[in-house]
Amino acid sequence: MTFTIMGVVNVTPDSFSDGGRYLAAAAAVEHGLQLAGEGAAILDIGGESTRPGAQSVSAEDELERVIPVLEELHSRGCPAELSIDTSKAVVAEAALRAGATLVNDVTALRGDPDMARLVADRGVRCCLMHMLGTPRTMQQDPRYDDVVGEVKAFLEERLEYAVEHGIAAENVWLDPGIGFGKTAEQNLELLRRVDEIVAIGRPVVIGTSRKSFLGRLTGRDVDNRLAATIASNVLAFARGARVFRVHDVAAVHDALIVAAATVTAPWTSPTSTTTTK
Repeated sequence: MTFTIMGVVNVTPDSFSDGGRYLAAAAAVEHGLQLAGEGAAILDIGGESTRPGAQSVSAEDELERVIPVLEELHSRGCPAELSIDTSKAVVAEAALRAGATLVNDVTALRGDPDMARLVADRGVRCCLMHMLGTPRTMQQDPRYDDVVGEVKAFLEERLEYAVEHGIAAENVWLDPGIGFGKTAEQNLELLRRVDEIVAIGRPVVIGTSRKSFLGRLTGRDVDNRLAATIASNVLAFARGARVFRVHDVAAVHDALIVAAATVTAPWTSPTSTTTTK
């Protein structure tokens, strides 16, 4: 069984975990190359924080942050695929010109009416995520009758929307949006039943890395949630998820190699089980 690790490169001053650390383009580029060397098959470059309560930024600011990073990684022959984490079509379009080949849209094509057309026209892959409300409002008393059923229905509808707008179904990845408008209990229910999301038939992306519900469970601060991150990703892998968006690539990469070897018969070498495109 194969898996893909998506390394997080936040070119922002205010992301919840590493805000400001890689705001300078040179620092972001070096960080991205390091993550690629540690086993990230994809680098997800983002210039706008989507942490709870985050304020939106202009397209101009976002472009100023991410395009130099994408261009430099591309020109240096970065071995990882480049993804742009944005909900703005103008940013995605510039990022694709700069070397990105995947659009990670936390609004699932709802944030910009031009995004679906762009993705369809360029024939690239996209990741569509469930989010209740916006980053600014999503953690204000999120409620569901059945969080898994409602998230699954939403993702099925967005997949249908994407296909209706010319995006090939095989180019769509789905993300249940752990921590995006969910309580800790709802996040755990999504992880517990992620196989129901997998049953939609598209690759499922899991983003639990360092998130607050792991801190609530363990009592650890944001810089000490690696073990919890590993556990959540390995359990999601066992339930069928195959793409993992993480900050700590090397450790999660090794944990997933062991998980993949454990559930694969006969065992195959790590070089054939680390990534999938």
